[in-house]
Amino acid sequence: MSDTPDSAVRTYTEQHRAAFLDDLAEWLRIPSVSAQPEHDKDVRRSAEWLSGKLAGTGFPVTEIWETPGAPAVFAEWPSEDPDAPVVLVYGHHDVQPAAREDGWSSDPFEPVIRDGRMYGRGAADDKGQVLFHTLGVRAHLAATGRTTPAVHLKLLIEGEEESGSPHFRALAEERAARLAADAVIVSDTGMWDENTPTVCTGMRGLAECEIELSGPGQDIHSGSFGGAVPNPATEIARLVAALHDPEGRVAVPGFYDGVAELTDTERALFAELPFDEATWLRTAASHATAGEAGYSTLERVWARPTAEVNGIGGGYQGAGSKTVIPSSAMVKLSFRLVAGQDPERIQEAVRAWAKARIPAGVRHRITFSPATRPCLTPLDHPALQAVARAMGRAFGTKILFTREGGSGPAADLQDVLGAPVLFLGISVPSDGWHGPDEKVELDLLLKGVETAAHLWSELADALR
Repeated sequence: MSDTPDSAVRTYTEQHRAAFLDDLAEWLRIPSVSAQPEHDKDVRRSAEWLSGKLAGTGFPVTEIWETPGAPAVFAEWPSEDPDAPVVLVYGHHDVQPAAREDGWSSDPFEPVIRDGRMYGRGAADDKGQVLFHTLGVRAHLAATGRTTPAVHLKLLIEGEEESGSPHFRALAEERAARLAADAVIVSDTGMWDENTPTVCTGMRGLAECEIELSGPGQDIHSGSFGGAVPNPATEIARLVAALHDPEGRVAVPGFYDGVAELTDTERALFAELPFDEATWLRTAASHATAGEAGYSTLERVWARPTAEVNGIGGGYQGAGSKTVIPSSAMVKLSFRLVAGQDPERIQEAVRAWAKARIPAGVRHRITFSPATRPCLTPLDHPALQAVARAMGRAFGTKILFTREGGSGPAADLQDVLGAPVLFLGISVPSDGWHGPDEKVELDLLLKGVETAAHLWSELADALR
């Protein structure tokens, strides 16, 4: 009796496991730290390495796309089926800074395997999760007997994600025709934990600003002038105090306009996850939960918009006292946004809210950083269900659903290409992204290979 496609995928993956891990270790040795100019040549070397590996995998088109910063890698493998849907995989090949003195047990750019884990900067974030697509597509071909993928497959692997993707939106807009797709797969994400495979359905957007208030032309004596002129530090404190109402809701008028509310089904699915609040609080180094009334902790983090004070300052902050009215004060705010919110409208609303609360005699300046849009794919979307089926075939268990509280450039692809964004990742919280001893669980990494191998046939059927 011949192998079924699922067992054939597993057999092929195991047969090529050692070579695959050797390839990953070779790539991890390239310190592609995009945030440090001294590693610019290494980031380029990483792009060239990946381009060559994708060509060796079988991609007939591999290109290095230049940006004003670090290069991205594009690859394309057309399907022999002219009606096959087009799928774009997104990831990144740059990594966070790392040094032995940061607390690593070994050289962060000399990967080692211990107890079924590969340790090295980028092992999980994101080189391991990009590379599993190379073995995954080969396993897909071997198991199905095809010579080309069941979908028209494209990859876009950027080189500046760890530096905030400053040129990614412009690159996506410039190359939109080449990137056109029916669905986008983001492999820069993770699962709930080692024993709970999950699929993320969306991530929040982000708008950040700094508000600066100026009063007197210099610091002035609080005894001579206090109580008779506006105090910028007091006004910043009042502004921050007015940011939320007593129920924990953001008090900026219009802030919740258009917010996609959680459905009963989504709330029930979140409740299925093995969430332990005490453990979560220890991870958060905190002593109690707080937030918008009427929502669970996971709902607050994943599906509700927020406003946070990231920093506040003004006036004298040295030892002892200095009785002055400070000439200026400032606050840094960040707003996490959910589906249905438009970053530009949020910026306008925040500007109007702040301006209305600032008294006469205080000058203000509000500066916003470039915003990131939220993205969300409905639970019943055929492409999302295809990802869940593919992962279920690899893991042999029920797949649950999560969201991501953070933000990233994936929403730019959804916005520019008009395609649903799906998340496929196998990293787990213990992998230690951005910290010392970053690692990837090798058994889970190979499950990522199997999921990718199943995914292309699943998406080919779901998107027709």
